[in-house]
Formats: sequence, structure tokens, C-alpha cells
Amino acid sequence: MAPTAPTQRPTMRHSSAFLLPSTAPSSPAPGPDDAAVAVVVLNQPLPRFAPLLWSRAAVRVCADGGANRVFDGMPALLPGQDPDEVRASYKPDVIKGDMDSVRPEVKEHYSNLGTRIVDESHDQDTTDLHKCIAFIAENYSATNKSNQLSILVLGALGGRFDHEMGNINVLHLFPSINIVLLSDDCLIFLLSKMHTHEIHVEKSIEGPHCGLIPIGMPSTSTTTTGLRWNLDNTSMSFGGLISTSNIVEEDKVTVTSDSDLMWTTSLRK
Repeated sequence: MAPTAPTQRPTMRHSSAFLLPSTAPSSPAPGPDDAAVAVVVLNQPLPRFAPLLWSRAAVRVCADGGANRVFDGMPALLPGQDPDEVRASYKPDVIKGDMDSVRPEVKEHYSNLGTRIVDESHDQDTTDLHKCIAFIAENYSATNKSNQLSILVLGALGGRFDHEMGNINVLHLFPSINIVLLSDDCLIFLLSKMHTHEIHVEKSIEGPHCGLIPIGMPSTSTTTTGLRWNLDNTSMSFGGLISTSNIVEEDKVTVTSDSDLMWTTSLRK
């Protein structure tokens, strides 16, 4: 029998163009073929670019105490505007979680403005981020079949380490959804082993430092292009080699691996 040809992996494209300023020449107004954006806000300080991403989002969900961060943080990020007008403009569509962190007056304020309150205090087996991702996947993704949905998570990094690891675990729980964890300093997303990945680097806003981390299981073969120190069928694991403090050299980075990997890159300030 003739040997079986290797299975060709589909290519998944990634870009952080959602962080480009609205005035950037390469950042035109979203068109019908652009990826739709959903924003999830967690209970950590808002990054400086929160108003920009909020304005570009098709749906905005606060995970429990994330509503406090929007209520307090958006006026602080927009100091030249009236705080009440800012709070009226930056209204979440949904507040979802076990409701142990959102302040009663904040919940009442947004509820009076029409925000949907989804109390899932009965579910203590999943994190608030998990609840929000599942909600968006169930209620929004089905109506967005023509465009890829990107879920941008604000406040996902920093603070308690167990919370950070819980957020990274959510990426593994929803590998078919493009979820990006964001802080002021960096972004993280999952590279599924089921795809070859093209990462289109926006050098004006990210890099040059980057990393490829085999969280979940070791990789016996990872190959990259576009980095200063490329991997060539390289094995990576905790207790062995992992690719940290690497440098993006080209506008496009490609990654193929036999294991799911975490991609991270620094964000410029």
C-alpha cells in the first residue's frame, strides 16, 4: 500500500490590530469581513486601552466585580469628561457571575440603565470568566457565523496567581474560540495543536519580546519562523526548555506544534 499523506493542518490567523488607534492608517473602520469583538471585564484595574476596545465591541460583559472596575475606572481613564456621562456611555450589556464582588449600588445603577443581570451564584464549580465565555459562545457566536469572534478579556493578568492560572485554564477549556487575555503589559492566547498558526505582529503596539509556553502538556515538536531564536522540531516542557524572552524579528510569525501552546507578547506603552 502507498504511504498515507500527512494530514494538512488548517491555518489560523491571529492579529492584535484591535489595539491599533482609530487614527492609525492601517486601522480602517470595521467592515463586514472583519472579526467581531466581544469584551469581558474582570475584577482587576482596567488597562489604558479599555475605552478603545469597548467602543469596538459588539457585546460587553462584566464578570461580577468587573462592573465595579468599569464604574470606577472608565471615568478615571477619561478625565476630561463628565463622570456621569461616561458611566452612561460605557454601560455593560451583561453582568454575569456569582455576584459576590459587584457592589450593590453598581449593580442597581447598571440595572436601571438596562444592563442584564445574570446571577449564577448556584454554580461554584466554574470561574466567572468561564461563565462569561460560555454565555457569549451560547448567545452571540451562533449569530456570527460569517465572521470569526474574538473575545478580549480585560484584567485577566495581574493580581492573584490562582486567578491568573484559572484564566489561562479557560483558554484550554474553549480551544475553538479566539480568546485573548490582556493587561497593560502583555497579551496571551492559545495556539491549538489542531492548526498551523500565523501571528501577524503589529510592531507599533506590541513586541519585541515574546514567548511560547507549553502549559498543559509537553511539546515534543514545535517549529517556528519569524523569531530571533526559532524552534526547529524542538521539544519543550516545564523542567526543560521553554521559549521565554524570545524576540519577534518579522511581521509574521508562524508556529506549528504537536501540543497546545500559549503565545505571549509584550505591549508597548
